[in-house]
Amino acid sequence: MIGVVAKKNQTRVVEEFFELFKTPWEFYRPERNYDVVIASADEIPEVAAKLLVLCGPDRKSLDARLEISPGSRHQGGTLLDGKNSFPVYRELSTLSGGNNATGCIKFGSEKAGLIFQSTGSTVVRLGYDLFDEVEFLLTTGQPVENAATPTLDLHIEMLRQWILRAEVAFVEVSPTPAQYRFIACLTHDIDFIAIRNHFFDHSMLGFVYRATVGNLRSLLRGKISFGRLCKGWFAVLSLPFVYAGWAKDFWEPFEWYLQVEKDLPATYFLIPFKRRAGEKVASAGASRRATAYDVSDLGKQTANLLKHGCELGVHGIDSWHSVEKGSAEMAVITSVTGKSSSGIRMHWLLNDSRTPAVLEQAGYTYDSTVGYNETVGYRAGTSQVFRPLSAQTLLELPMHIQDGALFYPQRLDLTEPEAEKRCQVLIDNANTFGGVLTLLWHDRSHGPERFWGEFYAGMVQNLKSANVWFASAGQVVHWFQKRRDVQFEKNGTSLGRHVEPISPPLNIRVHHPRNISGASHIDLSWDGTSNHELERSLKAVFEPSVIAAASVPVTNTEAHSTL
Repeated sequence: MIGVVAKKNQTRVVEEFFELFKTPWEFYRPERNYDVVIASADEIPEVAAKLLVLCGPDRKSLDARLEISPGSRHQGGTLLDGKNSFPVYRELSTLSGGNNATGCIKFGSEKAGLIFQSTGSTVVRLGYDLFDEVEFLLTTGQPVENAATPTLDLHIEMLRQWILRAEVAFVEVSPTPAQYRFIACLTHDIDFIAIRNHFFDHSMLGFVYRATVGNLRSLLRGKISFGRLCKGWFAVLSLPFVYAGWAKDFWEPFEWYLQVEKDLPATYFLIPFKRRAGEKVASAGASRRATAYDVSDLGKQTANLLKHGCELGVHGIDSWHSVEKGSAEMAVITSVTGKSSSGIRMHWLLNDSRTPAVLEQAGYTYDSTVGYNETVGYRAGTSQVFRPLSAQTLLELPMHIQDGALFYPQRLDLTEPEAEKRCQVLIDNANTFGGVLTLLWHDRSHGPERFWGEFYAGMVQNLKSANVWFASAGQVVHWFQKRRDVQFEKNGTSLGRHVEPISPPLNIRVHHPRNISGASHIDLSWDGTSNHELERSLKAVFEPSVIAAASVPVTNTEAHSTL
């Protein structure tokens, strides 16, 4: 059990941190004994834990006993924990002294983390506040230059390793279903459905230029083949026939995606109202945000998508700032899906600090706007679904890889081999930390003038060959909600009522530094309906006095099952 001694203003962020690092914890109570204590407050009680983690740039009440002195102060910086470099964003202090300590985190040539070890006791002193860093990541988010670092996931991993180093056994609900390495979520923002809707407007003229002059430049730079250049020019020449209805509209996206993603669930975010640019759009060319279609133009297509097991969500226009408009936009999509609520991703990824609360009040179940237009990576520093700190029920499905960010000349402007390397780093991180890898591929990306379809098809095949669970955005969020519903109980060994099965099952990871098998952990599958095997396995690893049990509520009733 972990006890947390936090600052008064950190309650919400501590609670969310332990939904991501899903292990038994509680706010510190003096009458309880804890295996691990994490303290960000300046005044810290005397504790007898196997591991004590003290974090923050200010002087702590225990620093004198440890002979530690905070040194130079900095507003953020890049740290190194021995094998991983990671950024911190809030105030940071170097640390000096601690004659019996070894450095565990470096800040340039100085130390920003010290570790003290003695018989049966370990103390880690950090020069930054873990919970302040988590708050920054889940609110402000990482700047583009640090996008490639899964900073929050690294914070969790460092804490996990310190616990194991202190020889503390503990149980954790992994952020990945049992038997899988991670989750893959395929999503599409539908901004265009046909070039027939664009006759001598900005979109059509831009297409002609990019398919001819732009593709010629791409050929000379080695970014496309001569065959793709010819296909682009042919598409331009075919435009009169497309407009006349004699040739296939090469911007139609749905048939192509259904073929590439055959038997895989995908999520399509659809525009609710055509010819609306939206309000409060400060970006240049804001009028171009208006689309020439809305979901009412897609009767046959939406029926076909639903038939193939796809999910339909809102590609929001004004939902990010207006509860009233958000409710109206959602009502358009739910009238098609027949569901009472929906998920959303904002058009152009517009959002501000109020957006989570606005979307929640409008009735959305999840948002998937947190990501980058300019690059790929981890805006919130994590591959996990999380709850924004300003929300009570809304969950956030982070977006990690976007086609335009990879290939647009004004953004990363990568070749396909370069893009493959960038994406492989994120896939490797997902294999390491679990969670979900969310891909966004737009409607026109498979055709001329972009020709990003082959790369996407290759990505899908690569993921299919890995041990991943493919799920729609709604399915991913629902699974993470089931994981969040788990509540740990001290010494809980009794069986409760059976509940609705969790599919795919949760992975209960039991960490034990002295496991007789030699492995540092064992993984146990649990679908929430029966726990006999899990209970036996836990008892085989733990003494009865340290078994931690979990309960998963079925609904809002009191029916539950305990481990």
